[in-house]
Amino acid sequence: MINLHRLCYLPIALVLACTMSLPAYASDGYIEEGLFGNGILSQGEFTALLSQELAVDTQGHRQKMETLIEPQWEGALFQETTLTMIGRLRLDWYDQLGPEARKPESYSDMSAPYYNSSHSKLSLRELYLDTELLGGYLRLGKQQVVWGQADGLKVLDVVNPQSYREFILDDFDDSRIPLWMVNYEFEVGSASSLQWLWIPDLTFHELAERDKAFALTTPELIPAAPFGVPVHLEDSQKPNNVLSDSEFGMKYSIFYEGWDLTVNYLYHFQDTPVLYQTFTQSGVLVTPSYERNHLVGGTASNVFGEFTLRVEAGFNSDSFHVSNNLDKKGIEQCSELASVVGLDWQGLEDIFLSVQWLQSHLVDYENTIERRRNKNTFSFLYRHDFENETWQFEVLELHTLERKDGVVQTKLSHMVESNIEVWLGLDVFYGSQEGLFGQYDDNDRWTLGVEWGI
Repeated sequence: MINLHRLCYLPIALVLACTMSLPAYASDGYIEEGLFGNGILSQGEFTALLSQELAVDTQGHRQKMETLIEPQWEGALFQETTLTMIGRLRLDWYDQLGPEARKPESYSDMSAPYYNSSHSKLSLRELYLDTELLGGYLRLGKQQVVWGQADGLKVLDVVNPQSYREFILDDFDDSRIPLWMVNYEFEVGSASSLQWLWIPDLTFHELAERDKAFALTTPELIPAAPFGVPVHLEDSQKPNNVLSDSEFGMKYSIFYEGWDLTVNYLYHFQDTPVLYQTFTQSGVLVTPSYERNHLVGGTASNVFGEFTLRVEAGFNSDSFHVSNNLDKKGIEQCSELASVVGLDWQGLEDIFLSVQWLQSHLVDYENTIERRRNKNTFSFLYRHDFENETWQFEVLELHTLERKDGVVQTKLSHMVESNIEVWLGLDVFYGSQEGLFGQYDDNDRWTLGVEWGI
């Protein structure tokens, strides 16, 4: 019997093989006739990214020595139809970040990596067709969809789940998990468009495993059992019907009197499991489950001289929070209103500044909930390009007002050549260990990396 799951990875092997042949057959990135004859693939373009990053915490403990290889092929199949294939091979010489499981249970069968461990991962990153259909634009396959404009934290950018193997320290484009979906967009009038999403891929956040460097410990997200009481963790109760459990989304975009506006709607499963708790004779039984939610929101942005104003808001009909009320299995359900207001300034040629205020408000709040009714997070971004944009220095700080915790990410990067970048980074956490950022107060780290584009 043909294994359809493994068949999905044939494009990766093909792309890897072709990329390894680039020096012998490629000219200016294009594959010449000799490699594939006159077939369809001979009309495409092969590129690849190779990156190496070392991370060491400030106590001298090595977190990772990671090599990423991302080959990509893109080409025309038919008139006005293109195919894009992106593979990813991750090799990590250390095993401090995980995962231990070959296939984390948060992945669906259709999106699971072919192999995944603390030392290596082989996956089909993206595979999609782009074509015109009925006057609109169709993207069909495994892909990313980005909603919202917030830096560091998310309000509307929740279409794709995320890998939290390194918490939020990794770039969103790299940590976002692509999903199999139908993405159709068409114009509505001269200055507006409508996007429809159908997502049968039931893949959720990949959280850091217990005992790994970035495992969640904050009581706002992880319930604490009474001292001496054993905890038994069941397998996640995942939705598994690709039709009845599918997710649906819609985004209406319009440009009106200088404003870029969107209205967004997503009917989806929240990507973080809800940890229901039940006391038994043998201890506490924790049952992770995924719950549905209606997300309704929108964005607005406009340019005023040297300033850009950004606003993003989302209303979640159902959010689930850790509670000390065991009559409700340790979980309280309530609605949530989240928003981001951002102001960007680029008054100097080589300097970019951005400040943001993110607020989360629980509408039907109960005093038994571990987190507070209102949660305010502020961010500050400073970016400076110099030496003809061959050097860049960037600082991003996220700070929560209630817990007084946060993270500061700094990075100095240099473009050695147009396709070679090196960087040095420092990530520093601070504040209460009960906070989202403060829980990693002992995980400050240095990073040193290089990326080479072929």
